[in-house]
Parts: sequence; structure tokens; C-alpha cells
Amino acid sequence: MENSKKYSEMNEHELRSEIGSLMEKARKAEQMGMINEFAVYQRKALMAKSYMIDPKTIIKGEIYRIEGDEGVFFHVDYLKGRFAWGYRLGGERAEEALPIAMLQPVKKGL
Repeated sequence: MENSKKYSEMNEHELRSEIGSLMEKARKAEQMGMINEFAVYQRKALMAKSYMIDPKTIIKGEIYRIEGDEGVFFHVDYLKGRFAWGYRLGGERAEEALPIAMLQPVKKGL
């Protein structure tokens, strides 16, 4: 049963259900050694998670941790949809876009 609704049209309950389904498909793909399929399901789940986050919580000019990439930080230049555009610190400052669900605040508990 393939969901034909766009993530932007889903409510929080539908998004959580979709994320659960995608993570289960990713787990099965990983067990079967289908690494490319595993990566696709994980990326789709990440995008669904991005629709559960208010883009207003991502502040332009701020620096965030990148979930799943320990010790790497991302400077946000601007937002477009559910993507934050900017660059990784310590690199060649190549512009890239990351789903906002990948960004974690650096200033925790301060």
C-alpha cells in the first residue's frame, strides 16, 4: 500500500505512521543486504521528519550539529522549503542543502 499523499499534506499522526513504515522497510532492506534501498528509505524517513519540524526554529546565521555526522557543524545561510542551505564548517565552504531534521542545536542547556 503506497501512500499517495505528499508529506506537506499529512498531519502529525500520518507523518509518524509513515516514518515508522519507512524505518521498518529500511530495517528489512538492511537485513537483506540491499544497502541502496536501505539508504533511500532512511532518506525518505528523514524528509518526513523534516515536515514535523517548524522551519521557524531554524535560524539563519546560526550553527547546528549535523545528526549522524558527529563533530561536524553546519552554518545556515537561508531556508528554502524544508531544506537549510549553507556550508559545513572546516571544509571548503561548498554550499549544500540539508533536510532540517538533520540539524541539531549546538547550544543545548546554555
